[in-house]
Amino acid sequence: MRNITIVGAGQAGLQLGIGLLNKGYTVRIISNRTGEEIAKGKILSSQSMYDMALNHERELGIAFWDAECPPIEGAHIRAGNAETGPMLDFRSRMSANGQSVDQRIKMPRWMDEFERLGGDLVIGDVDMAELERLVDTSDLVLVATGKGELGKLFERDSARCTFDRPQRAIALTYVHGMVPREDFTALNININPGVGELVHFPALTHTGPCDIINIECVIGGPMDRWDAVKTPADHLAMTKALIAEFFPWEAPRFRDIRLTDDNGILFGRVTPTVRNAIGVLPSGRTVLGLGDVLVLNDPMTGQGSNNASKGASMYLEAIVSHGQAGFDRAWMEALAEQYWDYAQWSARFTNSMLVPPPPHVMQFLGTCCQNGTLAHRFADAFNDPKSLSSWFYDPEATARVIEETALSA
Repeated sequence: MRNITIVGAGQAGLQLGIGLLNKGYTVRIISNRTGEEIAKGKILSSQSMYDMALNHERELGIAFWDAECPPIEGAHIRAGNAETGPMLDFRSRMSANGQSVDQRIKMPRWMDEFERLGGDLVIGDVDMAELERLVDTSDLVLVATGKGELGKLFERDSARCTFDRPQRAIALTYVHGMVPREDFTALNININPGVGELVHFPALTHTGPCDIINIECVIGGPMDRWDAVKTPADHLAMTKALIAEFFPWEAPRFRDIRLTDDNGILFGRVTPTVRNAIGVLPSGRTVLGLGDVLVLNDPMTGQGSNNASKGASMYLEAIVSHGQAGFDRAWMEALAEQYWDYAQWSARFTNSMLVPPPPHVMQFLGTCCQNGTLAHRFADAFNDPKSLSSWFYDPEATARVIEETALSA
């Protein structure tokens, strides 16, 4: 059977590797950290995932946390400021629940499963010379990490990039002690225009059910104060202070929060980036990118892990259906375009949340406050951003959707 090497042991790499093992392939995954190091380290992301992506895990038998992970049952969108309170406010259940499992739990468990199924898990760093050697011994090499010099292999695709710099300073915090919602668990997105966003949702970490808080601060704005934060206690204090000041309608739920652990914090700035999918080695041979290497989104809408899961499933199908034919550049380019045909919509959805909405989007969101059908449609877009592609970005099409929904109500 064919020999596949994957560099990177995250959502995309491990999911694809396990899928290939199930199909009888010989698979090697190279990780720069052991499962134990990941488990004991800092949080890696916020990783809210929705039904389409989760079903790919279920199909492979690796959705190990369905019974214990708190569900994300819907979405609640609010926009306003400290003076006026929420001026826009709507909520809806999703058609199917989402969930978020701390990757410090998930990746080590998947690494164990990969080895149990017969996969070769190698711990070490990969430089360009090692990548050349891997190409020598593999039918196909996939790169699912952009760390170090490997990231330079995949050039930025300027024609497909909306931004060339970070749009938010991002602070993640895993906490216990949140006051529960009274209706249903939700992806909560609170928008303070021109200032930033407060996003939070239930999750599972190594200390049990928790909530993940994502504070997205407009660069240089009044919430962009994180450079002064030095300790986990400072991080928690800043989180509570910013919520109280800029999202006071949410503040009572956060009054008694505490960190899940000192590693349950993360701060950084992400430049949303689309890269060319094919990396050309010094020898002229090629490797194929996978996951965040190709499309890196701001975490505002939680699309990163969803893209990774959907991409891994797409790659699995393409590899298996290719049979014994060579994985040449033409095959790589065709698969990359197939992936972009989907991933472009998650990127566009996310990027649209990082800029002031145009009038037709404001009209749509305002109508959601009175129209449960539209609110439900928007809530389900987090599961499938492509569902917005035919109308959300076009003023006339959006007006038709609003009118048709009103007539059918």
